[in-house]
Amino acid sequence: MFREELHEDGVLEIVIDRPPVNAFSIGLLHDLAARLGRVAGETEVRAVVVRADGRGFCGGGDVKEVEALPGFEGILGQSSGSMTLSLAVLQCAVPVIAGIHNYCVGVGALVAGSADIIVASRGTRFVMAEIDNGATAGAVQALKLMPEKRVRAAMMTADPVLAEELHALGTIYRLVETPEAVAAEARAVAARVASKSPQAMRRLKTSLGNTTKAHEMMAQYRAEMSYTYELNILGEASAGRTAFIEGKRGSYAD
Repeated sequence: MFREELHEDGVLEIVIDRPPVNAFSIGLLHDLAARLGRVAGETEVRAVVVRADGRGFCGGGDVKEVEALPGFEGILGQSSGSMTLSLAVLQCAVPVIAGIHNYCVGVGALVAGSADIIVASRGTRFVMAEIDNGATAGAVQALKLMPEKRVRAAMMTADPVLAEELHALGTIYRLVETPEAVAAEARAVAARVASKSPQAMRRLKTSLGNTTKAHEMMAQYRAEMSYTYELNILGEASAGRTAFIEGKRGSYAD
């Protein structure tokens, strides 16, 4: 579901490839988190690029998997995986550069919000789709992408926020013209980061995490998820996911 390559300059490139829309399964969430966690013991890694092949960066969580699993196993797995991956990106020992193209939905936006630097192509749609799936979490990561009132509007409407707007806000560091240009630009930015002193950069990453209170994410995300769990117990969340699976509402990846 993803491949990796460690380049000579110390950039570890992780490429997600889960057709048709790169929906993140529970397994993929935890596997990506585990891979990022191992970077702490790999002194040869100086920066990480996380990007994707295919139609877009991430089509959200795999709602079909969530609905197929018995009881509440699916939502518990998806939510814990989303939190684990967000923390792994945020707390990775080296800077993480996210390369985003075409669409970045749900958990994809959480990953982008947790990354250190974002490169994206024009027209890329960032969608906080939780309201349509009976979910409430993600604000803690989204607040790293845009101001509070914009987060409220994005989460309450599930309307896309375009990369151009995030670039104007300063959230997106490099805005490229085409989806095909994302990989090269993300690599170039990562190479620039990797050229710095590795000991200094690892300490800077930790310092920035302390200053921005990265350690508080787990508690905040868990609090947000409590309302998602209520919606699942009530059956509201399943109804939203089923509507998507049955084609009663469109895909954010289209």
